Amino acid sequence: MLTSGFGAAAAAVIASTLFASGAVAQTTVDPIVIKGSKFFYKTNGTQFFMRGVAYQQDYTGGGSMGTGNSSTTQYSDPLADESACSRDIPYMTRLSTNTIRVYALDPTANHDACMNALAAAGIYVVADLSEPLQSINRDAPEWNEALYTRYTAVVDAMAGYSNTLGFFAGNEVSNAPNNTDASAFVKAAVRDTKAYIKQKNYRTIGVGYATNDDADIRVNMADYFNCGDAASSIDFWGYNIYSWCGDSSFHDSGYDVRTEEFSTYSVPVFFAEYGCNQVTPRPFTEVGALFGSEMTGVWSGGIVYMYFQEANDYGLVSVSGNTVSTLTDFDNLSSQLAKVTPTGVNSASYSPTNSAAACPTGSDWAAKSSPLPPTPNAELCSCMYQTLSCVPAPSVSDTEYGDFFGVVCGTGDGSQCDGIAHNATTGDFGAYGMCSAKEQLGFALNAYYVAQSGSNQASACDFGGSATTQAATSAGGSCSSLVAEAGTAGTGVVTSQPTGTGAASGGSSGGASGSAGAASSSAGAFSISAPGSSSGMWQAGSLVVVAMVSGMGMILL
Repeated sequence: MLTSGFGAAAAAVIASTLFASGAVAQTTVDPIVIKGSKFFYKTNGTQFFMRGVAYQQDYTGGGSMGTGNSSTTQYSDPLADESACSRDIPYMTRLSTNTIRVYALDPTANHDACMNALAAAGIYVVADLSEPLQSINRDAPEWNEALYTRYTAVVDAMAGYSNTLGFFAGNEVSNAPNNTDASAFVKAAVRDTKAYIKQKNYRTIGVGYATNDDADIRVNMADYFNCGDAASSIDFWGYNIYSWCGDSSFHDSGYDVRTEEFSTYSVPVFFAEYGCNQVTPRPFTEVGALFGSEMTGVWSGGIVYMYFQEANDYGLVSVSGNTVSTLTDFDNLSSQLAKVTPTGVNSASYSPTNSAAACPTGSDWAAKSSPLPPTPNAELCSCMYQTLSCVPAPSVSDTEYGDFFGVVCGTGDGSQCDGIAHNATTGDFGAYGMCSAKEQLGFALNAYYVAQSGSNQASACDFGGSATTQAATSAGGSCSSLVAEAGTAGTGVVTSQPTGTGAASGGSSGGASGSAGAASSSAGAFSISAPGSSSGMWQAGSLVVVAMVSGMGMILL
């Protein structure tokens, strides 16, 4: 709610006026806080229910046919476009919107105008931390320097606004039984983002996750992110659910079962996306259930997918330049929302009783809850790299790293790669598994090099000209303690935390299993000879096999 006491519609008029005059409204709203499984306005303790809309063009959310990822590697930051915000906020207020979800922000852009105009309209923001080219890949998951830098940069950009409600550390990353191991990396991102917010002395802002509605994994997913240490568990749970289609019902849609499942959940749950379009125009009859007495004791509202009409046919409005045309979906949603007045509790009289879930352990769940992947630490990676005597040659490109990992980690007993392992199923994580691909490769090369002796060492840093020696620098100062914690084999636990954001120091932003280093990306085009091998040992066919096993699948180490 607005601290000034103005209604949302009146605030939208003020915001539009400020846009027109070129001024930026410095409006403050009452921050939303979390207590138990509910959201509240901080000052007066009134329970907060999301009446939300997903707001980002050219971006494919979860949806019944969506991927949770953008349809393009390019994206347009919706909160950096003053004219679009000025155009669209009045339509949001017509829907009584109090929350929007944005999927990809440019942390270098200025968001003052849009965020203050949204605040003037009483609208809060839930922001995803990733973007199309920087997100946790379910097929080759990692939590690395580049992602940490991206996530914390978005936090820095948004934490100062009182209407930033929270952040999503992932959206539908694990979406099937065969990729649940990826959830360990997302949970590590949750842990480190929460720690960063606390370290920077920002106000407490929740960090959560948005999941798909997959019957095979939905219970384990919810339990996994809620279980264990509160420092690494989610602060809220977003559910992308599209099971209520047309004029369904509380029972037929499965809403009754989902509500029962989350009745004992210890943090707020809400629909991070909803609005099935198998029946069009969408009648939005689920609104009455979501904000009615059968669900408000468990759910904190939801976010309709989505504002803009695009090829996937989920839009509420059609936009052409500065002209907005409302669609029948818009009118239906507006009509349904006008009928509901959710009844909540006051924070002062609410005593939470739900407790965290037990961590899943069955054979149908692949991610260990502890340990989680290590916190990315650019300083540690830079310190390590300076101490190496054998590193990748400058001529080796990022796209060739996958094949190179296959050769290096497939040589000898493979122990040279223990320090860069990241296996979420076994819980084996090397201290340097979060470094850049170049840094990880350097560590493995050097470990192999120093393990050789006599005449063997002379040729151990060659790999057909793909590796080279450098003058190593002894770790001193803070580097000394960091590298000591990691240990010579790189298998120690580093307890020192990064001091803030920072670009990766070793070149490529992707790790050993990242898409840039996928083993299949250059198979047959990149040839490396392992030191001391016979000329026929690493022929193209064998190289591809080893790269597929040991390079692209670095998490299997």
